[in-house]
Amino acid sequence: MVALVQRVREASVEVDEQIVARIGRGLLILLGVHTTDTEAEAAWLAKKCANLRIFPDEEGRMNRSVRDVGGEALVVSQFTLYGDARKGNRPSFVASALPEQAEPLYEHFAALLSGHLGRPVPTGVFGAMMNVYLVNEGPVTLWVEKRADSP
Repeated sequence: MVALVQRVREASVEVDEQIVARIGRGLLILLGVHTTDTEAEAAWLAKKCANLRIFPDEEGRMNRSVRDVGGEALVVSQFTLYGDARKGNRPSFVASALPEQAEPLYEHFAALLSGHLGRPVPTGVFGAMMNVYLVNEGPVTLWVEKRADSP
């Protein structure tokens, strides 16, 4: 499972020209689910995202988590994160979990993250064509991955 984590001043998701989710300062997490992922990877990744120290302290050092600053999180599914473009010009998505596997793990991740943050975590609409808007603060963007076949 992979999370592309962006520290944001604000972020929102639009589906069919309607805003379906919006946050202020916090994390926008684009989440990709691999074919080998289980609830264990979702649990590890949710805890990691909640505790990433990527917000500045009084001295401007990245030393505070989204929890520490009382920030929000928005989770958006993105199967293209496991796209493989090494051969040819069309990416292959064979490593991306099929919707029947990915959607429950995506929802589980968001629920676990909500528990870690002690607040609701809005999400995009799984499988929908979405427009994602954000103001990346920093910019700070991290790739955080936990695979079943890795330590």
